[in-house]
Amino acid sequence: MKIFKEVMSYVIIILIVILIRIFIATPVKVDGSSMFPTLKNNDVLIEKKFDKSFDRFDIVVINYKKDKLVKRVIGLPGETVRISVTHVGNNVVSKIYINGEVLEENYGYEPIRDGGSASQEIKLGDNEYFVLGDNRNNSSDSRFIGVINKKDIKGVTNFRLFPFKNFGKFE
Repeated sequence: MKIFKEVMSYVIIILIVILIRIFIATPVKVDGSSMFPTLKNNDVLIEKKFDKSFDRFDIVVINYKKDKLVKRVIGLPGETVRISVTHVGNNVVSKIYINGEVLEENYGYEPIRDGGSASQEIKLGDNEYFVLGDNRNNSSDSRFIGVINKKDIKGVTNFRLFPFKNFGKFE
């Protein structure tokens, strides 16, 4: 009887861990440099699966062709997004427009060199989001893979587990 109780306690612990990973939170690894400097390759984050309300500038985890992408929300459902890129000599000036107004943000690592599909105005549908990587010139994001449907966003992340020197919340 004592062995049965001990085994059952382990079974319950395992079930709780599985349920937490399925419904509440799970670790996710950053693959690549598309979110630099905010996140780095191989950072391990906590994805909050229960949070299904996505705001501008949230960092989200997206299912895309069996890969998990980590990107920043820029455009929200019902908005229009456009990226203007102007080359002046060796300099590049880029602006992101939301509903015709310049988006004030400072997450981009450097000016955007290619507006991709957002060089023309994109109208987001009721469940569509426009996402960008912070390393704008080294990111497969909505400019190139298209807008992201809400059902493909698996959760929000703002907590780093690893590396330990950067453990904790980030923006």
